[in-house]
Amino acid sequence: MTARSDVVARLTGRAVSGERDISGALAEVTLDNGRVVVVKRSDAPGAARAEAAGLRWLAAAGTVRVPAVHGDEGAWLVIDRVPQGRPGREAALRFGRDLAGLHAAGAPAFGAPPPGGPTDAYIGLAPMRNEPGTDWPEWYAGQRVLPYLRRAVDQGTLRPGEAAVVERLCERLPELAGPAEPPARLHGDLWSGNVLWAADGDVRLIDPAAHGGHRETDLAMLRLFGCPHLEAVLDGYQRVAPLAEGWTERVGVHQLFPLLVHAVLFGRGYAEQALSMARSAVTG
Repeated sequence: MTARSDVVARLTGRAVSGERDISGALAEVTLDNGRVVVVKRSDAPGAARAEAAGLRWLAAAGTVRVPAVHGDEGAWLVIDRVPQGRPGREAALRFGRDLAGLHAAGAPAFGAPPPGGPTDAYIGLAPMRNEPGTDWPEWYAGQRVLPYLRRAVDQGTLRPGEAAVVERLCERLPELAGPAEPPARLHGDLWSGNVLWAADGDVRLIDPAAHGGHRETDLAMLRLFGCPHLEAVLDGYQRVAPLAEGWTERVGVHQLFPLLVHAVLFGRGYAEQALSMARSAVTG
């Protein structure tokens, strides 16, 4: 048996009958009862524990669905495989309603990590610190936007002079943020690749960067990289939990953090997109 199959056997309590690599970090493993699980390996310290805690926290809301979590051990995470289906309007409407319920389940504070999750977590391959705060504009600027702005400048992806427009946006966040809202329970990395349209007609969410945040952030992420049937998702959401007036004008503010993360990870193109968003928000 491989080290991977040993971990699977311990976490599931079943013998392994087959393995298939999907990528360098992912594999499908078949158990002796025919069940198929997905095994993910991440060498970043605490990443598997953070993801497992995030999935369990999302599931605990009893609304949006996630793959069953069998457990984590060291660098390994074991979850159920989700048989794939096709996106559809009815599934999108249900997903929107379920996402509203997830957000309404709340969090102890902005930046609060999931129970059992580490303070130093991740968004994709990038570190993301979950340091709780009580004021969303102050927390979002200090814990999300500015740390990645500094990293982008330090590595040369953004020029120091360009950073000033993002800093001005952060200074104006109290007036740009809209009405104050309580901390929502966020998926935290809700781009379309983390939304699985399952064969049973329901959506499953994977790869969370879960934390307490502003509910408009998850919705802005869905729009940033495109989500099938997005208008139906938003329709379902609004039927359950209408968004505050002016939310469409705030989308760019909420997209700024993921754009800066992508600028640090993937380069100048995303930096230019972040600058454009910041200029639009400041002058609009």
